[in-house]
Amino acid sequence: MKTALVALALSVSATGVFAAAHAMAPSVEAADQSVENGVVAADKVVAGENGWMVVHRTDADMKPGPVVGYAPLRKGDNMDVAAILQEEVKPGDMLMLMVHGETGGMKTGVFEYTLGAKEDGPVKVDDKLVMQVITAK
Repeated sequence: MKTALVALALSVSATGVFAAAHAMAPSVEAADQSVENGVVAADKVVAGENGWMVVHRTDADMKPGPVVGYAPLRKGDNMDVAAILQEEVKPGDMLMLMVHGETGGMKTGVFEYTLGAKEDGPVKVDDKLVMQVITAK
């Protein structure tokens, strides 16, 4: 009986650790949306650390292009993350909402990334960008 209880306790403990680690896997959930109000939003962004949701232009090649907006993220779950667009985005334009870190820059809390730079750069999981592509309506 004691062995069974120890096994059960270890199983529950391991499951809790796995769930906690899994819950922190960075991700972006967003859908096609109107941007006529000058804002693009993600329904949910999970960040492994404080950082940024960065809005890049993209196209059918699915490569990140110039940054057109960004919003701060807290470590963990972030709901209804809205980024103010810094230039005009037209209906039909494709946007890549991507998780970036808050590392390597000179100032904490200041978005310092420029395309290709290391400061506040993209977060990758298994060498893949953490992002969601949407189309502006």
